Amino acid sequence: MKILVVDDNPTNVIIIREILKKEDYRNIEIASSAREMFSILGIANLDSQVKSKNSDIDLILLDMMMPEMDGIEACRIVQTYEHLRDIPIIMVTAVGDSKKLAEALDAGAGDYVTKPINKVELMARIRLALRLKQEKDWHKERDQRIQDELKLAALVQNAVLSLPVNDRHIEIDALYKPSFELAGDLYAWYPLGDGRYGIILLDMMGHGISSSLFCMFIASVLKDTVVTYVEPEKVIQELNRRFNQLHIENQLIQYYFTAIYMVVDTRFKRIDYVNAGHPPALLFRGSNEVARLQRSSHPVGLFDRIDAEPQTISYDGDSHLVLYTDGLLEAVDGEQEEQLSFLISHLQGEHGFNKVRMEEVFFEGEANAEQDDDKCLVWISLKEGAAE
Repeated sequence: MKILVVDDNPTNVIIIREILKKEDYRNIEIASSAREMFSILGIANLDSQVKSKNSDIDLILLDMMMPEMDGIEACRIVQTYEHLRDIPIIMVTAVGDSKKLAEALDAGAGDYVTKPINKVELMARIRLALRLKQEKDWHKERDQRIQDELKLAALVQNAVLSLPVNDRHIEIDALYKPSFELAGDLYAWYPLGDGRYGIILLDMMGHGISSSLFCMFIASVLKDTVVTYVEPEKVIQELNRRFNQLHIENQLIQYYFTAIYMVVDTRFKRIDYVNAGHPPALLFRGSNEVARLQRSSHPVGLFDRIDAEPQTISYDGDSHLVLYTDGLLEAVDGEQEEQLSFLISHLQGEHGFNKVRMEEVFFEGEANAEQDDDKCLVWISLKEGAAE
């Protein structure tokens, strides 16, 4: 533990230093003025907004009455540096004015002792301050470890997302912005052979660590489920069965997810899908026609069995299909129909994916309200000439 004693009176410094040494506190720095204290703390220039270097000081004993700059003002300046705020400051004062003491505490001091110094009182306050600092440092280190682990988990979660597809039959790409480091949205697509692709977008209830863990579980079984079962209703039913196998006992929250899963057949220009409680996907055919792929069953995970009724829709000529999560809708003001109208007005037009424009509109621009939910958009370009 390193203690910094700041006092312009050499006698006071000697007294405090001897008290500390007798209590086995021997790592002591001395400063005779506020400016010397700033130098020891690594503050090179008070007029500069540049962050000072890190300090190894664990506690400051600061005299309230000093020439040039008093302890209250010095304390106030230390508090302006975020990385120095956690250093406990104990004011040492001969002033009995309660208003001055209150001002010192408001300026950032954690405690005070009065002159003449009582050894027992001083050491009790020092031990308390150092104990509180140790606890605060422990919590900061733990929080930092958690943040580092969350960032690593986010990288792992991002790694399971499908890469863009770009061939002469179909193009698939996505934009994704989680509300937190870990998210509850998941998209994936898999080639099924003969010009077919299995494509899914799901939105787990809630967000954060619990939702992301459920998402990762679904990601672990998704490819095997899609490739094995292929057909939309069977895939959704199998995901429902797998999800319910988790058997989380005594859960206070009923977890579930909405999803839209489809098989896009580029040979016959047909889309077979099941919409399990998800916002309607939008199919833009030709220049003006918009079709909504509405809900056809309840969300996955709510019940032991799910009646997933498949739907079929066709397209002809150049078209594009857009899947999205409700976070994209909720970023737009108004009722659901107004939100959908906003989406349609910005998604129609060119069938190719203008990623920059979509990002500006939905992730940075007018639809970028304060984000409380994950936002995801999947764009599927369906090309003329795909049929053979």
